[in-house]
Amino acid sequence: MSTLKFRIRMFIKYKGLIRELVSRDLKLKYRRSFLGYLWSILNPLLVMIVMTVVFSAMFSRNIENYPVYLLIGRMTFDFMTTSTNQAMNSVTGNAALLKKTYIPKYIFTVAKVTSALVDYAFSLGALIIVMIFTRTPFHLSMLLIPILMIQLYIFCLGVGFLLAELNVYFRDIQYIYKAITTAWMYLTPIFYPIDILPAGLRLMIENGNAMYYYIMQFRIIVLEGVLPSAKLFVGGWVFALAMFAIGLSVFQKHKDNFILYI
Repeated sequence: MSTLKFRIRMFIKYKGLIRELVSRDLKLKYRRSFLGYLWSILNPLLVMIVMTVVFSAMFSRNIENYPVYLLIGRMTFDFMTTSTNQAMNSVTGNAALLKKTYIPKYIFTVAKVTSALVDYAFSLGALIIVMIFTRTPFHLSMLLIPILMIQLYIFCLGVGFLLAELNVYFRDIQYIYKAITTAWMYLTPIFYPIDILPAGLRLMIENGNAMYYYIMQFRIIVLEGVLPSAKLFVGGWVFALAMFAIGLSVFQKHKDNFILYI
């Protein structure tokens, strides 16, 4: 408990630094960009339009309101891949600063995932535009979206901690992770309905794919206007907290050796 209290105090102590790091990441991302933050809305819109044109002929008949269905899946999965890829380089990318002064190393990983979360929040503007255009009703259940974002944020922090630690020792992890996320994307019902899959594969995804839990909760809240099932809601928290505990424990266990490899 004393260790937990110490970490909480350290996090509070450095919250200003996290805020500055997040601000820096966002400014660097949109520096010299004509559209600036509007790109966070336009990019998912453009991707959604292209993917709708490509996949609607195959799947739209089996999925009601396919544009919203697709956009929710795509932007949610994109947040996971973007945040974890940025987190992977959070320690090695700040090697010069870490060698000069003491800063808790997890601060940089938290900042990377948080900056991606801000982008994800901006992308909700694209979802609102598509919902208006497709005349999708807005439901009170959508007030739960922030809770789902917190679930996914905690999950991505855990993955980010694990990747940041691995990247210190194995720089080729970024290539391995790219292959993993590509396979992960196709094993997640982003642009297709899950009921077209064979029973065995469907069972594996429904019970072992964390992104399935987060995307399905989001879709149920927006498209059906009801609360997600207890299995999806509780399962989302189980995946999030378990991944966070694993990632943070591995990161903290090896953090003192990072300086020798960066």
